[in-house]
Amino acid sequence: MSNFQKGKVDIVAVAKAAKVSPSTVSRTFNHPNLVSPATRKKINRAVQRLGYIRNRAAQTMHGKRSGTIGLVVPTINHAIFAEVIQAFSDSIDKAGFSLLLASHGYDLDREYAMVRKFLEHRVDGVALVGLEHSDATARLIEQQKIPALAIWNYSEDSILPCVGADNRLAGRLATEHLLALGHRDIGLIFPQTNGNDRAQHRISAVHAALNEMGISVPSEHESEAPYSVSQAKQAALTLLAKHSRPTALLCGNDVIAQGALFAAQSLGLKVPDDLSIIGIGDFKGSADVEPGLTTIRIPAETIGKLAGERFTDYITSDDPKPFRICCEVERIVRGTTSPSTVH
Repeated sequence: MSNFQKGKVDIVAVAKAAKVSPSTVSRTFNHPNLVSPATRKKINRAVQRLGYIRNRAAQTMHGKRSGTIGLVVPTINHAIFAEVIQAFSDSIDKAGFSLLLASHGYDLDREYAMVRKFLEHRVDGVALVGLEHSDATARLIEQQKIPALAIWNYSEDSILPCVGADNRLAGRLATEHLLALGHRDIGLIFPQTNGNDRAQHRISAVHAALNEMGISVPSEHESEAPYSVSQAKQAALTLLAKHSRPTALLCGNDVIAQGALFAAQSLGLKVPDDLSIIGIGDFKGSADVEPGLTTIRIPAETIGKLAGERFTDYITSDDPKPFRICCEVERIVRGTTSPSTVH
């Protein structure tokens, strides 16, 4: 046995220090409502003094829950998922669960590897972002009979329980806003849609709404950028340097929209007089850029909170019922859009 393993405190030592039975200590952890507050306080003092840590792995081997939920997100490098992660974590914490977090970098094969690792750690459930996942991931979830949840995107025919927003509607609302302002020459900057059903749903809705008005976007006015302000700025600089410049830019998310705003300003363009810009998301900071960013709000905090509440109920229920919850998106008009001056 290594030196790290020697002298580890067990439940018997905690019971002795608190002057209670080992079963009372166990009951305090597993069913605290059955133990008096005074006794719980004594046991918690003993736990802190001795540095006792529960062996969740051993509990899981005996058929008990591990008290953990795994969440796999595409990225933790930007603000996009920060709010939903925090709200989800806070929500499951209130139900007695801890969060294990991993990111797959928009690689669905890597997402499968992350889910496998979570299952090796005997999580009680896995939450995934979006509705599009590899066949291997879907098969693994089915084989292991693990509770699973899709968050951020919504579909009424989702295979997994889901809590999210209608990203097609978000794309349509953004397009309709620019059209209502008289813009017909609209440029698009979106992330890659491979492995990203949120972006795919948004951009397909944008093209559909434009087609209904008989508008097509020329290839030189459609660009791609990752979730990076600096790279989005470069993509926008290239697009705006074309001989024929659009009167408005519709961006796949607020990160890209902020990059586009900085690009326009660096070129000496006045936003929104010379160029209107709209994003999707309404992330923290979108209201604070100058001018404030017009966007379609995806209610990240609401999605995370509801997802945590419903998923922990789903995991702990004796008769879990699948659910699909669509959270409302909202157009937020600030200072980066105005009527087109082109007639």
